[in-house]
Amino acid sequence: MKHTRVPTPRTVLTGAALVVALTAATLTLKTAEAAPAKAPDPPTATAAGQRAKGISSTLGADGAGAYYDAKHRKLIVNVTTEAAAAKARAAGAEARVVKHSLASLDAARATLKRQATIPGTSWGMDPRINKVVINADRTVRGAKLAQLKRVAAALGDRAVLRRSTGTLRPLIAGGDAIWGTRARCSLGFNVTRGGQPYFLTAGHCTNAVRSWSATQGGEEIAVTEAGTFPGDDYGIVKYTAAGIVHPGQVDLYNGGMQSITRAGDPIVGQKVQRSGGSTHVHDGDVIALEVTANYQEGAVDGLIQATICAEAGDSGGSLFEGDTALGLTSGGRGDCSAGGVTYYQPVREALEKTGAQLG
Repeated sequence: MKHTRVPTPRTVLTGAALVVALTAATLTLKTAEAAPAKAPDPPTATAAGQRAKGISSTLGADGAGAYYDAKHRKLIVNVTTEAAAAKARAAGAEARVVKHSLASLDAARATLKRQATIPGTSWGMDPRINKVVINADRTVRGAKLAQLKRVAAALGDRAVLRRSTGTLRPLIAGGDAIWGTRARCSLGFNVTRGGQPYFLTAGHCTNAVRSWSATQGGEEIAVTEAGTFPGDDYGIVKYTAAGIVHPGQVDLYNGGMQSITRAGDPIVGQKVQRSGGSTHVHDGDVIALEVTANYQEGAVDGLIQATICAEAGDSGGSLFEGDTALGLTSGGRGDCSAGGVTYYQPVREALEKTGAQLG
């Protein structure tokens, strides 16, 4: 186990170990003789995600997901017909005609849910390859692996099965950050509810801990009020100590802090950052949404998957881009030495279901 200096309660509550993530182009009218108006400027990832939602609602059954090409700053929308492609282009996106509709891929995920909910597996739709990507960790073997292979094969070219040397697990363990008697995690976003100060963290953390402190064995600063895990993975904790500083910021662990002013929805291809009490700040790309992770404790649906490492104690920490809160660290495979992938509870859902607001 790594040992690090435990910060004071005030420092913890203003850093990621305890504040971990609380974290159209203008077209000028021309005369008839003027050149045609230029196409909309390339969107940011946030704008692309918003635009993708609007386009998808107009495409209906002909839509097949979307993703963001960060290198070229393009929104790519998958469609199954040329007519739908024309609609997507008219709405300012680049269209790509693919084989499998979103409904077909959703049906594949439903089949996996019914027939292959096996601990150590996860799956999510990757719009870049128009398939459901199934991952199985090293604990999936023997009859369980054979079962998974049969189900995957029956899905044909809608799915691809990949193996991982890491173990899928919630990232909870003893160490530093925010402490309970049986576990330590990382604070996600500072929030308010009913005018009172709270913070969000992972649900598997709040399931394990009722009373929280800023140091191991320290005085209580907050108590768990509610949490959900498995199914979802979020919990809300109420501050009980007076005089606690709880800003809406993420500790960048370089002397700087990132203010968090809003919650957003990520898009595949978006570049994001994660901050946590164990391994601090790391970055990567969103590679799948609406992911199912089958932990030993049960399945969690609707997760964000990203190419970012994390380790024990990072659970509950923030996923963000700039001033936008995106998720709470749930679990992952691998570590920050060999590399890995991580899964995140969408923060917007956590805010809506707890009735909390960022701040």
